[in-house]
Formats: sequence, structure tokens, C-alpha cells
Amino acid sequence: MSVHTPDWVKDAIFYQIFPDRFAKSGRFGKNGYLPKPRNLQPWGATPTFHGFQGGDLLGIIEKLPYLQSLGVNAIYLNPIFSSASNHRYHTHDYLHVDPILGGNRAFAEFLEAAQGQGFRVVLDGVFNHASRGFFQFNHLMECGEESPYTDWFHVHSWPINAFNDGQQPNYDAWWGIPSLPKFNTKTPAVREFLWQIAAYWLKKGIDGWRLDVPNEIDDDEFWREFRRRCKNINPDAYIVGELWGEAHRWLQGDQFDGQMNYLFSRAALGFFSGHNMDQTDTVRTGYGYIQSLNASQFATELDRIFNQLYDPEIVLSQMNMLGSHDVPRTLTVARHDKTALRLMYLCQMTTPGAPNIYYGDEIGMSGGHDPHCRGAFPWHDEGSWDTTLLEDLKQYIQLRHDTPALRWGNFRIMYANESVVVYQRQYQAQTAVVAFNMGQQEELVIAPPGFAYHLEEKLNPNGEPFKAHSTLTLPSRNGRVWVSSP
Repeated sequence: MSVHTPDWVKDAIFYQIFPDRFAKSGRFGKNGYLPKPRNLQPWGATPTFHGFQGGDLLGIIEKLPYLQSLGVNAIYLNPIFSSASNHRYHTHDYLHVDPILGGNRAFAEFLEAAQGQGFRVVLDGVFNHASRGFFQFNHLMECGEESPYTDWFHVHSWPINAFNDGQQPNYDAWWGIPSLPKFNTKTPAVREFLWQIAAYWLKKGIDGWRLDVPNEIDDDEFWREFRRRCKNINPDAYIVGELWGEAHRWLQGDQFDGQMNYLFSRAALGFFSGHNMDQTDTVRTGYGYIQSLNASQFATELDRIFNQLYDPEIVLSQMNMLGSHDVPRTLTVARHDKTALRLMYLCQMTTPGAPNIYYGDEIGMSGGHDPHCRGAFPWHDEGSWDTTLLEDLKQYIQLRHDTPALRWGNFRIMYANESVVVYQRQYQAQTAVVAFNMGQQEELVIAPPGFAYHLEEKLNPNGEPFKAHSTLTLPSRNGRVWVSSP
């Protein structure tokens, strides 16, 4: 079958926001917005599993100029629907935005403001499980086995023991967590409900869905119909799945447009951080143990990810991650090696797929596994920002925007040894060459025979133009990008 993915995704650079911790507006309690609850943690307090710091959608609106200055043009929001958890993966009501975020009114205002300023908006869809507060599950707790909704979930015995600490729940729950009852997606009413929720928010104007643990709805036809419903409303809707490994099954053009590309994350950490990685927390996450890679191994893995696993359309629509709400902050895994982090960003901005920046990583935020990777953005403490890292990332983002080959081009490994990797992106008449040296000394690399492009160095204005058969000079622990002149 012919594979097609939304063209806008190839030009997208995503910014992922954990809504409770990104920005907090002072507009609540005014102009018809209810005041915030009073028992909020102070902004910037050490994050906890159950505490709320009060970030909201109006706060994000106020920070859109910051996102524009960074150069991103798409926003991925972690869950925003009504929920009794700060991460909102415990959905109570899929039709209503959480009141602490400002409710549906604030979301409509946010969506209009964001899209009016050129941002695409993708929401987090949690369709594998709901919460104990979800109406149909609450109905089971109240009415027991006489409830009309017994087939909405997988109940093994009655009464439901949803709040008995220390006991396994007597119903299927995500990873056995009682607060996350798993939907019975074999039930026609449940399937229709979830498809209609997906359609409802697309009709409201969102640009796509990021799907939480979609592999746990082990039903290809469910996802094929999900895609049909979404694409019938908006053919350019982006559907991206949280899939931590190889994902051929879901990425053949009939289900998802891409995956959260943790394959790329592991490869980048394995090469740029290597034996210096702090894996204290990675092993407790979807990352698992990350293998250290030399440049030759890194090149082999990039070639596999970008040339062997999927159709080229899918490759260009992958969401390339360096961090997320589910893993320790990248700077923490890299043991605060900011040179390694900068080079990871440069690699992320020059490889196929849509880059995704986890909020705060661009200013050097750190933190271990959940909840510490979900700290509040330090708007109150700009002195803590790594502005050099921020300005470098802006430069890399601008380079990507300015270079069609880096967004739409194919991918080819040109050279690799123990410490150096060189790859090429080519689109129409433009060629970009990207080189990294993670060794401890300068390396000289000769362009391969037949490489007849005249290339202008982009990231080192003092460098000499790179011509056919020229020598590439790569300083230690450094990266360079050359782009062909017209």
C-alpha cells in the first residue's frame, strides 16, 4: 500500500509541555476564570507524585513568544483532560479540560492563540485506561455487577476493591495500578466512545494525537478505524504512538504516522555520552540499559533506524526524542556533560524525523526519573538558565529551518571509524554533510571518491569551504555541518 504522512510534520520542530509545570498565569480569578485551588505547591518546589504546582493553558499562551524565539513550531501537550493527578493520565472526563488548567474555555483560547501564531497542537490521547473517577467505572463501584457498564472493563470478581491498599485489584489495571483501570476495547460501545473522543477534539481544531501505550490495545483493527476516523476529519492529522522499540506492525501506513523515536534517543545517548552515562534511573524506565556505542556502531544503528526499518515517509515523520516526561532528564543521564548534550541536539536537528524538545531541556534543566524529570520551568530564576546552551540550540533549529535537505532529505552514512561519523542528507539539488568527532584528539577525514559537491560550512564561519576530495578537520568532541551552495 502507498504510505502517506502529513507534510507539515516533516517541517515541524515539537516542544513538549507537561502542563502543570510549564507556566502559570495570573489571570485566574478574573474575567470569568475561577480562582485556582489554594493548596498548590510553590512554583519551583521539589516535584512530588501527587502535588500540583498550578501550571495552566493561559500560562502557555503567555509564553508563546518564548517558543517562537526558540524556533519551534509545534506543541505536544501531555494530558489536559479532567483528572485527579498532576500528570493527568488518570482521565475522569475526556470531554472536559481540567479546571486547574482553565477548562474548555482556556483550551479554546490557547488553541486559537497558538495556531494563530503558526503552531500546530497535538494532544496526548490516553485510550488504554481511564481512572477510578471515570463515570462508567464509578458506576461499577456504586452498582456492582448490576451496573449496565460491566463490560466496559475487565472485572474478575465483585465487589470491586479499587481502594484496598496493598491488595491487587480484582480488575485489569495498567501495570496493576488500581487507579488506572484498563478499558475493555472489545466492547463495541467502548470502541465507539474512544473513536468519538478522538474525532471530537479534531473537530475542535487540534492537529493530531500522541497515543499513550497504544501497543497495549492489542488490536490492529481498532487502530485502523481510529486512523480512518481521524483522517476523515483532517487528512493532515498527525498520529504518533508511544512505542519504545521497533514498530513495524503499527507503521505500515494503515495505523500511525510515526512513533516517539526512543530508538534514536538510545543511540544518541549511547554515542555522545557513552561510558559516561548515568544509568541509575534509565534501567527503571522504558529506556532499559543503554548500550555505549563507538562511532562505527552509532553509524550502523542510524543506518538501521533511518534506512532499514520503515518506509521513507514514516522515517520523515518520526518524533525524534532526546528526553520526555517518562525518562530522566537528558542532562542528568549525560552527567551534566553539556558538550555531549549540545552535540546530541545538533544530531537531532540534522537527522530525518521531527525533533521533539522536552520543556526546559533547552536551558539545562536536570532531574532523575519521575517525578524529578517534571520540575517547574524556572521563569522565576532566569539566572539558572544555561543561556549558551539555549543560544546554540536556537542556532541548530534555525539551521534546520533554513536547510530543506535536513528536513526532507534522504540519509546516507559516508564514513565512520572508532570516533568519527559522517553522514549526508540530500534533497533535490541540495546536499548537507554532518560530521561528529567524539574522540579526544582532532581527526582528519578525506571525502570519499565521487563526492563532487561544493559545500559551504554553516556552523563555523571561520572554516574553509569544503570541496570535492578536501580534508575535513574535526576538532575533538565537536560537530560540523556543511551545506551545498546553489
